[in-house]
Amino acid sequence: LYAANLASCVGITVNTTVNIFGQTTTSAASGSGFVLTQDGYIVTNYHVIEDAVDDSSVSIEVSFADGTQYTATLVGGEQDNDVAVLKIDAQGLTPAEFGVSDELSVGDPVYAIGNPLGLELRSTFTDGIVSAVNRDVDVDGVIMTLIQTNAALNSGNSGGPLINQYGQVVGINTIKMMSGYDTLEGLGFAIPTSLAQRWVNELIEYGELQPQPLLGLTISRIPEVLDGELTGLRVEEVSPGLGGEAAGVEVGD
Repeated sequence: LYAANLASCVGITVNTTVNIFGQTTTSAASGSGFVLTQDGYIVTNYHVIEDAVDDSSVSIEVSFADGTQYTATLVGGEQDNDVAVLKIDAQGLTPAEFGVSDELSVGDPVYAIGNPLGLELRSTFTDGIVSAVNRDVDVDGVIMTLIQTNAALNSGNSGGPLINQYGQVVGINTIKMMSGYDTLEGLGFAIPTSLAQRWVNELIEYGELQPQPLLGLTISRIPEVLDGELTGLRVEEVSPGLGGEAAGVEVGD
């Protein structure tokens, strides 16, 4: 029953996974992505389409497992978090289903779907486990909090989905750790959907990521007994200009 359910889920997820091909007059880049909405929003990594950010002449082509191709436009992207959203002119697509990456534990089975080395090996499926959660990794000078997995990732897998045993997307495959002086295997990393979903929605709504909301409150860590059986934490300081002050929170509350 488990195998049958997984096979069904994988079939659906393969159909939502796409190849993304960026072409300029002098170079080309290939990666993966997946369908976010039935009307053509596509999620991928920023580094897959970064040439298109500053050069409007770059053509971004999206192709599905059945060979259907579309020309995509860039909705928005964010380099530090390595996430981007594309839009194709399509309707009736099958969107990927998101899972809850915060519920992952070390040892949980996960699967990567993508297009290593481009179209020739499109829709390649690899399996593994969650090797670590909330792993802080230095990616070109930026600290990213990622899911670590030993599912095989290769060039072209970037932007594709990392799925759980139910076929739900729990991560966006982004990097494979490599070394110039040693042999490394099974060190792949994915952006958790707990972070990526908010970023993707903001890219669609605003074209860029919004500042992280901050309350700006300093709170006593010693509980105080309130009326009845309730306890509370006393506000000791309210930072000006942030959310707590805007909501009317005051020192002593």
